Amino acid sequence: MKTVLLASNTSWNICNFRGNLIRALTKSGYRVVAAAPPDSYSAQIPALGAKYIPLPMDNMGRNPLRDGLLFFRFFSALALQKPLCYLSFTIKPNIYGSFAASLLGIPVINNVAGLGSVFVSSGLTQTLVRSMYRMALRRSRRVFFQNEDDCQLFINQRISRIESSEVLPGSGVDTAHFAPRPRQSSDGCFTFLFLGRLLREKGVPEFVEAARELKSYRPHARFQILGFAGVDSPSAIQASEVQAWASEGIVENLGETNDVRPYIANADCIVLPSYYREGVPRTLLEAASMEKPVITTDMPGCRDAVIDGKSGFLVKPRSGADLVEKMKAMLDLPAHIRERMGKTGREHVQTKFDEQIVLSRYLTVIGELVSENRG
Repeated sequence: MKTVLLASNTSWNICNFRGNLIRALTKSGYRVVAAAPPDSYSAQIPALGAKYIPLPMDNMGRNPLRDGLLFFRFFSALALQKPLCYLSFTIKPNIYGSFAASLLGIPVINNVAGLGSVFVSSGLTQTLVRSMYRMALRRSRRVFFQNEDDCQLFINQRISRIESSEVLPGSGVDTAHFAPRPRQSSDGCFTFLFLGRLLREKGVPEFVEAARELKSYRPHARFQILGFAGVDSPSAIQASEVQAWASEGIVENLGETNDVRPYIANADCIVLPSYYREGVPRTLLEAASMEKPVITTDMPGCRDAVIDGKSGFLVKPRSGADLVEKMKAMLDLPAHIRERMGKTGREHVQTKFDEQIVLSRYLTVIGELVSENRG
């Protein structure tokens, strides 16, 4: 069997974002190996159909010795598995895994799922990451981007080659799994839901301040936060901080979950005021697929998920005043208008972001490699 090795910076990422890709590959006759740091999700990877390889990784670290060791871990795993191709997701697998695969003559297919906080800031770190990306991607067979802005930035700055660069519609959404469902609560209180990793760049403080102001405008409105706190990032928001906001009565802390659908179903609007360089936020696509209007920022990736004024609203990045204005506008809309927004959002996702578009493209590119080997 032809082997495909894929790697990401967490097992959580593989389970939540790459599970259906693994299933599609195994269904097409490939043997799949998944490499990622061990975490509480690692044990779930074999059930997806992939062999799991623990790959310790210091995601936020900049220690050259540790990164050198990471390169050798990638080199060893790839040399042992001898895959037909290497699929990489997230920054360090994109860089160090690509270096190792290229040295071994293994074709590389990268996925640049947003640029994160590194490309928002300036300085030595950004310059170093750009340079390493440029060296890592120059031999890649294909570099998939999740939005046109990121793709053009990499091409214009000669980080990736125009002939190997291509835009895919985010990670794709299983629109059958994320289908509309009725609300379980019916107390009539309008509910805003922040859904995502709890990072400052995701706009969590802005959401909380907007909630604080809107409480006086609509006292019975709900403002909920659902997501992982204390993640491995210098900008992580700790659970204690969220709980302090909840104790103050500003927001409801919903904690973490493996299934966001009941929470999306019980919300009236999903809010993500992110100024992080997203790919295309999966949470926005999932919410739209479930016919919920969304409010997000006019940033690369975020704006791709919304038809402004028709499936939700776009706000200026880092503008608390604009966020309050758009959330107030959503509160004041008649219910039938919000329902129409939700249906428009689902149609948008079904047309442009359905997961089958992404899976089909991966299978096509990998199939081309099989044909080349046979030739």
